Amino acid sequence: MSEGQKFVKEIYEALRSSPQWNEILFVIIYDEHGGFYDHVPPPVTGVPSPDDIVGPEPYKFKFDGLGVRVPAILVSPWIEPGTVLHGPSGPYPTSEFEHSSIPATVKKIFNLREFLTKRDAWAGTFECVLNRSSPRTDCPVSLPEPVKMREIEANYEDAKLSEFQEELVQLCAVLKGEHAQDHFPHRLVQDMKVFQAVEYVGGAFQKFKDDCDNAIRNGADESHIVCSLAPHQPKRRVSRSFARKLCSCLTCGPN
Repeated sequence: MSEGQKFVKEIYEALRSSPQWNEILFVIIYDEHGGFYDHVPPPVTGVPSPDDIVGPEPYKFKFDGLGVRVPAILVSPWIEPGTVLHGPSGPYPTSEFEHSSIPATVKKIFNLREFLTKRDAWAGTFECVLNRSSPRTDCPVSLPEPVKMREIEANYEDAKLSEFQEELVQLCAVLKGEHAQDHFPHRLVQDMKVFQAVEYVGGAFQKFKDDCDNAIRNGADESHIVCSLAPHQPKRRVSRSFARKLCSCLTCGPN
């Protein structure tokens, strides 16, 4: 986490020292929420699908909902100190701030001709934060050094897996096709060390990618579900755990 904050610090200080500082809006946004609990349920009503694409069977996901909230920080000398945006004022009653708000705001500021999708046409915009008549002159030139939350132990790679790490390995076992074997799920991770888990996860993703590439070369559509099976291993009947249900909807793609 501290490395990410260090990266933000470096970018900010480069922008702050730039001759173009008074023309800059620095947008910091996160792709994930980091696993932290959020008491606000993700919106699922009135959220348009970007392009009306529907996912494959059996789930037929319509992409008409949002995910868990993520932080967004706007930095500019044209923003009043302490400004907080709690929600947009449009363009629709159900509009929310989300990642598509970035292209929507760019379109509005520069008066571009068209939206990219229905989603950014719906998303709230945040140009209203640029509400000063003149740029601030009190923005710090440098930021404090980020402090590490904890030091990594010297023998960390030889440590046993945490419960969360075990679950990640078990998810990857589905990608690798080993979820039908007798050692899944518990014996697979019983004596596994961190360095072994890293190798296993990397190999699982590589095998899944190779299986997807082979499926496409053999004429499969990109929306087809790819099921990997470990070679020369008898299949057994196992209960459909949450992990298996989650991974059963993974689809192959060109990348």
